[in-house]
Amino acid sequence: MLLPVLLALTLHQAPLTTVAEQSGWNRTGRYAEVESLCRAFPQRYPGKVRCDTFGTTPEGRPMLALVASADGTLTPAAASKKGRPVVLFQGGIHAGEIDGKDAGFWLLRDLLDGKALPGVLKQVTAVFVPVFNVDGHERFGPNHRPNQVGPEEMGWRVTGQNLNLNRDYVKADAPEMVALLKLLHSWDPLFYVDLHVTDGAKFEHDVSVQMEPQKVGPEAMRTLGVKLLEELFTELESKQHLPLPFYPSFRENDDPASGVTYGVSPPRFSHQYWAAHRRYGVLVETHSWKPYAHRVATTRHVLEGLLRLTARDAQALLSAVKAADTEATSGKVREVVLSWDNTDKSRPFAFRGYAYERTPSELTNQPWIRYDDSKPQVWTIPYYEELRPVLTASLPAGGYLVPPAHAGWVAEKLTTHGLRFQRLGQDVPSAQVEVFRATEAKFRPASVEGRQGLSVKGQWTKETQPLPAGTLYVPATQTNVPLLAHMLEPLGPDSLLSWGFFNNHFEQKEYVEDYVLEPFARELLARDAAVKAAWEEKLKDPEFARNPRARLRFFYERHPAHDTRFNLYPVFRTASAPAGLKPAR
Repeated sequence: MLLPVLLALTLHQAPLTTVAEQSGWNRTGRYAEVESLCRAFPQRYPGKVRCDTFGTTPEGRPMLALVASADGTLTPAAASKKGRPVVLFQGGIHAGEIDGKDAGFWLLRDLLDGKALPGVLKQVTAVFVPVFNVDGHERFGPNHRPNQVGPEEMGWRVTGQNLNLNRDYVKADAPEMVALLKLLHSWDPLFYVDLHVTDGAKFEHDVSVQMEPQKVGPEAMRTLGVKLLEELFTELESKQHLPLPFYPSFRENDDPASGVTYGVSPPRFSHQYWAAHRRYGVLVETHSWKPYAHRVATTRHVLEGLLRLTARDAQALLSAVKAADTEATSGKVREVVLSWDNTDKSRPFAFRGYAYERTPSELTNQPWIRYDDSKPQVWTIPYYEELRPVLTASLPAGGYLVPPAHAGWVAEKLTTHGLRFQRLGQDVPSAQVEVFRATEAKFRPASVEGRQGLSVKGQWTKETQPLPAGTLYVPATQTNVPLLAHMLEPLGPDSLLSWGFFNNHFEQKEYVEDYVLEPFARELLARDAAVKAAWEEKLKDPEFARNPRARLRFFYERHPAHDTRFNLYPVFRTASAPAGLKPAR
């Protein structure tokens, strides 16, 4: 009996220090260390920490999360019952950018030992995913981040399937993403914090923190978000950091004089995905040119500030989220902005950079920038932070309809994203719906993340369509309705259509032989004055007039054999829920 007792005592007394700490912040550990620490933390802090496996990677590795709470609020149900705010933070979505893993273990240990933020873990439940991209983490080597100062070796940007997880939030192609989203929606954290390291230019600023809602989203959440971020930045500055509220890339590559922008990206990215859920999404980017020790400490300080402010302002933050949920579920959200851009308005920004020269390169015939980091400079550059909506979708009064041909896989996507739906239990032979027929459809010439994207033009119009049994009905009255619009409104940059999930419907599959169309065209022009007038009008377009295929297509589209489903988006909209709905399962 002595050996188990000694083993338990050893685990309890283990320092839980990482390879990074032991090496003086020169190295970072392999994933075996994450597995070992995930087992050791609950042993060291019984009743205060859980080690959960929430998925398995394509290469067979466990995806792990540590849950920490000083009073044992260690499950989503317990947190919900207590009204406990949850902060979920993750490292290694790009596994070469691994600051978050080592900062998280260091901070979590000090929180549980009472050395940092005493009492906070009685007010906030922390969920920590040390490494999201586990297979990429184990593609380990010294040269994966050539403009990053340490650690000596690190993981790779993308997964074993060569997918960039921080482009995958809406389309959810990667098994790792499906697992993470289920964890995320299960916990429903107030704050979802994604920990990165920048690429790019040399400058003195050591971290950027971007958060929404702050400039867009529900008003009450924006107001609290602005206040929280201002206080976080004051706290970071008191610790000698130089934080930025925007991603530090220049409007024109390698040209600081072109200025910087505050951008609102589509929800393929982590923080904007969670903002579309009407919660707080936070993107933290430490600066790649700072030493690893500095970057890890910076990441820790950002997390400390967010945890402290969440604990302090929990009730106000949760009340604002609850009000946003009520607004959405009561049908008061009638429009969703699907894409934003900056206006031409800017203001001067004092950016802490270095002396540089920008000269033509004889190798590439393009400008070549060289920084002198021994000579700090303050650049006064334009900052474009004013936003304007580029594309806004008006939502249906009822919801969206997905016919049975696509109901199976769409249902899986909706479930992954925490969206509610029902199934039609009977055939509806004729229903008044809105349909989207593309007047123009262009396949993108190069694939992105393994998908050939599609751009369409067109609009919703009213039609009568049959709704077979098994059709999905997805109501627009749900908490994360902005995400639903991003997924199913066809013009959105991150819609399932734009990502290429429905490409088959925009490829012509049937045709009529030219020798059949030629006599049909002559007969049609002779007997239909309206068609003849339309034909003569089209011929005024020189591009149409000199294109034989376009001329024949004019008549094919009027032939009885024309495929009426060609360029028809196979998702409809409805003003009300159809009769005969049944639960999803």
